[in-house]
Amino acid sequence: MATADLLLIITDVILNQINYYYFPLCFLHITVVCSAQSVLVCAARDCSVWFTVTFSFDRFMAICCQKLRTKYCTGKTAVVVLTTTGILLYLKNIPYYFTFEPYVLINNVPWFCNTKANTLTDPTWLGFYWFETFLTPLLPFALVLLLNALTVRYILVTSRVRHGLRGKINEQNSSDPEMESRRKSIILLLAISGNFILLWLVNVGNSLYSKISGIVYSTDLEVVVHYVGWMLRNLSCCTNTFIYVLTQSKFREQLKQALKSTVISTLQLMNKLRAASNS
Repeated sequence: MATADLLLIITDVILNQINYYYFPLCFLHITVVCSAQSVLVCAARDCSVWFTVTFSFDRFMAICCQKLRTKYCTGKTAVVVLTTTGILLYLKNIPYYFTFEPYVLINNVPWFCNTKANTLTDPTWLGFYWFETFLTPLLPFALVLLLNALTVRYILVTSRVRHGLRGKINEQNSSDPEMESRRKSIILLLAISGNFILLWLVNVGNSLYSKISGIVYSTDLEVVVHYVGWMLRNLSCCTNTFIYVLTQSKFREQLKQALKSTVISTLQLMNKLRAASNS
C-alpha cells in the first residue's frame, strides 16, 4: 500500500502537477510521454485503492476465518494477490493512452495531450468511463465498508464472549493481551477505511454529478470543488503510511531499524573518508 501511494505521488503530484506549473515546456509534455504518464497515474491510483481493499480482505480472513487463515494469510499469497491485482489494473488503464491527441506540432514533434472529442460522446468510451467509475472507487467503497463492518462485528461479539468467560473480577485484576490486540485491530481498520472513504467522497460525488448531469465545470464553484476533490484524493494516498506508523508497533520498529542502519552506514562512510584524507 505504501509503495502504491508513493508511485501515485511521483506520477501525479511530482511529474504531473508540479511539472505542469513550474516546467511548462519539457519532454514530459510530448504527446507520447504525457499519454503514457496518464496511464501510469490512473494505474497507480487504482492500485492505491484496491490494495486498501486487499488489505481489508486480508484482515477479514485473519480475524474472522480461523480455518482459512493459515492457508491464505501467508507471504506467498500476498505476493500473488498484489502482483495479479497490479498487472490487471495496469492493463485495464491502457485504453487511456488512446484518448489523447497532440495539441500542437512543433518541428514535427507532437506536444501536449488534448482529449479527443469523440471520447466524450462515443457510447463505447462513455461505457468505459462508467465502468472506470464503478471499478474505482464505487466498488471498493462497498467492499471496504462490508469487510470492515463484518470484521468489527466479529471482534465485538467474540470480545463479549471472552469477557464473560474470564469473569468481571479476573478482568479487573489482570490485563488481557488478546483484547488489547483486538482493540488495535479495530482502530487500524476504522482509520484506514475512514480515511479512504472520507477523502474520496468529494471526488466521487463530483464525478457522479458531472457524468449524470453532463455538465463539466461550467461555474467557478464546480471548478473549485473539482480541484478540492482531486487534492483530497491525492491526500488519501499519502496518509496510509502515517496511519501505520501511529498504530503498528512492528512497523515503527522496522522504520527505526531502517533509520538507524542508514545513520550508522553514513557515519562509517564519513569515518573512512576522514581516515583516508588524514593518511
